[in-house]
Amino acid sequence: MPSLPNAWTLDPETLTEAVVLRHELHRFPEVSGAEHDTARRIASRMRGLGAEVIEGLGGHGVAAVFGQGAKTLMIRAELDALPILEAAGPEYRSEHDGVGHLCGHDGHMATLFAVATALSRRAPECRVVLLFQPAEETGAGARLVLADPKFEVIKPDLAISLHNLPKLPLGAVALKVGPVACASRGLHIRLTGQTSHAARPENGRSPGLALSELIPALGALSRDLPTEDPGFRLCTVTHARLGVPSFGISPGEAELQITLRTLFNSEMAALEAEARALIETTAAAFAPEITLHDVFSHSVNAPEATALLEAATQGLPRVEGAIPMRPSEDFGLFGTELPAAMLFLGSGEDQPELHNPDFDYPDALIPIGAEIFLRAIHAFTAGVSQED
Repeated sequence: MPSLPNAWTLDPETLTEAVVLRHELHRFPEVSGAEHDTARRIASRMRGLGAEVIEGLGGHGVAAVFGQGAKTLMIRAELDALPILEAAGPEYRSEHDGVGHLCGHDGHMATLFAVATALSRRAPECRVVLLFQPAEETGAGARLVLADPKFEVIKPDLAISLHNLPKLPLGAVALKVGPVACASRGLHIRLTGQTSHAARPENGRSPGLALSELIPALGALSRDLPTEDPGFRLCTVTHARLGVPSFGISPGEAELQITLRTLFNSEMAALEAEARALIETTAAAFAPEITLHDVFSHSVNAPEATALLEAATQGLPRVEGAIPMRPSEDFGLFGTELPAAMLFLGSGEDQPELHNPDFDYPDALIPIGAEIFLRAIHAFTAGVSQED
């Protein structure tokens, strides 16, 4: 494809500023729904680059608009961090105890900062919206952004994003049309019985047996199939609690948390119905209360959005078989409203897994991701010109 405009060259000063920003964001992480300070930092920098800035989008979301035109391309990054204690690591490690950027969202934001810096030097010949989305980790952010009336001001025609992926060579690309990340949701189950003295358990009603039956029964709803199989399903027990930690009390309550996972949304409804029926039957004597949490849509790459990223990643090393991945990404919800695609960029074969206390986004990935997005903008503009 044609070379980028000279003004979009990612010079050393821009990349240094992007790295400094990532380290700053890494030091002050904020969990989903509480990204007020992160949003403030991003909005300030986007204004400094001359962008039209929309704040408070779906909560703490920030949109930076560059250029003008009949067509709009949206590129998304995430604001939030995880409620995980970061292991002792870099000098810029988290200063917020129990919270860390252990999924790479700090790197994704820094990548868009580099893109914004280039666009500030020469406006694109189309409208580009850089969306810094809140609450990705809980699955709530994309839904809140789409429901916000301010999103009507953006009205993108197409959306793209990237996510780093450990265990792939640094800078290698995983990209395809079709499903790339699973649908998932969490069920929280509460069982209520009656406590008694531990010396007379027969005078109470312990949900212990029901809990012990539910754990393997729910796990058995999984299917031992490859992730790319349309029938793939996984039911994972993530937390269980029985009574209180005491030697003198026979338990009177229990809690169980499970995560359901399928390749497509269409399969999720059936899996959830089976799980609910199993819970209601197995624990009927304990009036099970079931609540729904962290609902993620499947992520399915649309052909036209994927083609844009294909053009933008020409010449980069490719990895086959890495996607679809089992983890979920709430960017997929945008794909239910407009053509959208996500590419996955290798963050190193020796890199710790996402959500690991030792994870740290590699700074070397920032220029690779930023150039991909700039090339995507260039290709999008060329496509719009051909339509005209």
